[in-house]
Amino acid sequence: MKTMPRISAFLLAPLLARAQDCARCHNAQSKAHQATSMARALERVEDCQILRGNPKLAFESSGYRYSITRDGKRSIYAVTDGRETFTTPIEWAFGLGAAGQTYVFERNGLRYESRVSFYKSINGLDLTLGVPKLAPRDLIEAAGREMSKVDSSACFGCHSYKGVRGAELHMESLQPGVLCGNCHAGADAHATAVVKGDVSAARIAKLKHMGAEEMSDLCGKCHRTWADIASNGPRGLNNVRFQPYRLANSKCYDATDARISCTACHDPHAEVERSAAAYDSRCAACHAPNAKTSARLCRTANTKGCVTCHMPKYEIPGSHHLFSDHQIRIVRNNEPYPN
Repeated sequence: MKTMPRISAFLLAPLLARAQDCARCHNAQSKAHQATSMARALERVEDCQILRGNPKLAFESSGYRYSITRDGKRSIYAVTDGRETFTTPIEWAFGLGAAGQTYVFERNGLRYESRVSFYKSINGLDLTLGVPKLAPRDLIEAAGREMSKVDSSACFGCHSYKGVRGAELHMESLQPGVLCGNCHAGADAHATAVVKGDVSAARIAKLKHMGAEEMSDLCGKCHRTWADIASNGPRGLNNVRFQPYRLANSKCYDATDARISCTACHDPHAEVERSAAAYDSRCAACHAPNAKTSARLCRTANTKGCVTCHMPKYEIPGSHHLFSDHQIRIVRNNEPYPN
C-alpha cells in the first residue's frame, strides 16, 4: 500500500493548499508556479515590485493630473484638477504588469478601480483599458470607477484564492494570487487527507485527462469561455485577449482532442513561454507527417516559428501590448479581424 507523507497539522493551519504547503509533496510544480505572473496576479501594495521600483509616477488627461508616489510601504494615489485634490492610499495592485497593472483603492467603504494604470512597455501611466473616453464629471469620477459587489467578486475571485464564497467577497480569508486551489478543485480536502495519511480521501482529479473543451471551460472561468463571449461580447478586436473563445473558433479545434487544449501549449505551473520556437513541437503534434491523425501540413513546408504566421499579434488600442490571437488560421493579407 502506498504510504502518504505525513505533514504536521500545525504547519497547515489555518490556511490549506497554499503553494508552500503543496510543495511538500509537489515541489517541482509549486516552486515553478510561485515565480509565475499568475501566482502574483494580485499583490498588496507593500509587496508590489512595480510601485516600489517606480516611486514617482505621473500622468495628465482631460484636465486632471495624476500621480502615484511611494511613501515607505505605501503608495499614495492623487488626482487634481488644479483647484481640489483627491488623495488616497492604494490598497491592491491587479496584474503583474506584463501588459499592465491596475490599482484598487477604497473610499467611504466602497472599492474603486483606478482610472489610470501602469503599462510596462511605456514604463508609465496611461488610462486604464476600457475606461470611458469622455472627460470625467468630477474629481471622484476622475480618480476611478466604483466597483459593484459583482465587480469586486469577479476581480478578486480570479486574481486570488479563497477570497470569494458564493457571490460574496471575504477579505479575511483571501490569499493574493492564483494558487493551486484555483484550478485544482478540492485542494483543501486533499491537503487535509494528506495530513491524516488517508490515501483514498487524498485522491484528487487529474486535470491532464481533460479534453480541450473541459480545459477551456476551466481556464475560461477567468479567461472567458466561448459561451461568455459569444453571448455577451465584446465583439471585434477587444476579444483577442480571451483565449478560450478565440481557440474554439479555430478550424482545427476539436472539443475532445487534448492536443488542442490550453495545457497542450502552456504549462500552468510555469511562466508563459515567450519564444515562438518553443511552440513548434506543439504544432507538430498535429501538423506533421508522422502525427497521429495528422492535420494538413503547412503549404510553405516551414516547420519553424509556426505561431508567427498562424497566430498573429494584435494590439487593443490603449493596451500598449501585443496579444497573440489564439484563433489559429491561415492569415491572408489585409483581411479584417475575424469575429
